Amino acid sequence: MEDTDEQRNFTRTQRLKAAVHYTTGLLCQEVAEDKDMEFSKQTIAAIAETTFRQCEIFARDLEAFARHAKRTTVNAEDVKLTARRSNALFSFITQRSEELVSSNQEQKEKRKKAGGKAKKKSDAPLESGMDEREDSNMA
Repeated sequence: MEDTDEQRNFTRTQRLKAAVHYTTGLLCQEVAEDKDMEFSKQTIAAIAETTFRQCEIFARDLEAFARHAKRTTVNAEDVKLTARRSNALFSFITQRSEELVSSNQEQKEKRKKAGGKAKKKSDAPLESGMDEREDSNMA
């Protein structure tokens, strides 16, 4: 059983590495076109490997930060803590986090307003003689 788990893990890792390499190649190609330059295959492979290893480090750090806080879920504060060494990355993540919080608040307010309207409509009986809860359970 351990062999199959190890094989699955190895296969998953190889697929992730291939995806990172492919994406790195695309990004290098885009930069090369913009800057009128070329990247060797070895350079692309080195960038992809470095990126993959850094992502592994980030993942371990995120797990450790969540575990330290006695949580099983990684949250935005863990991500900010991981990015603390890069001012630009930290600023970007903080900005995006604030935007997401603001967007989530707006969506909650819209749902509250829509929920209030839906309750008013649901007070009236349906033509079929069932209320909305019974109707939704039939599907």
